Amino acid sequence: MISLILFLIFVFAVLGIGVLAGVSDLRGLMIPNLYSALILGAFPLCYVLMWVLGVDVFKPLWSHMGALVVIFAVSAAMYHFRIMGAADSKLASAYALWLGLGALPLFLFVMTLVGALLGATALYIKKKKPFKAPPEGSWADQLQAGVNKVPYGIAIVAGAFYGFYVSGYLAFGNLAAAFGI
Repeated sequence: MISLILFLIFVFAVLGIGVLAGVSDLRGLMIPNLYSALILGAFPLCYVLMWVLGVDVFKPLWSHMGALVVIFAVSAAMYHFRIMGAADSKLASAYALWLGLGALPLFLFVMTLVGALLGATALYIKKKKPFKAPPEGSWADQLQAGVNKVPYGIAIVAGAFYGFYVSGYLAFGNLAAAFGI
């Protein structure tokens, strides 16, 4: 039971940090590096802790490392071509490490869908300018001033929530079986 509680503390902490990253991105199109570093750093701690406690809740380590490498390589290339921000690349890579290769396609699918919704919203806000006095420096303020950016951190975090569910990290029936409860 203690191992399940510790695991859930890690899971909800990294998802909570993701929510903070999404809010930060929405407010000022910036995700502090600390958020990605905490999410990334929490994984090896949780992985080793679960291994020491004898709980097999994660995929093989190579799956998690492979997901990290794939997402970092693709998102770094996207950053190079100015398609994605550096902070978005780091955040997506940190969550990919948690998810492993098995959950990666669904993580990317949800991330893409939410990103498309954000893009459509951006087009609407930029064209219609519906906000009379948006907070200075916010996404809405920058869009209405003509800046073409999307707070993709929101899409990444939405994909992470779904990826955590698909991975079984939020499926309490699966967790009960994995933790022998």
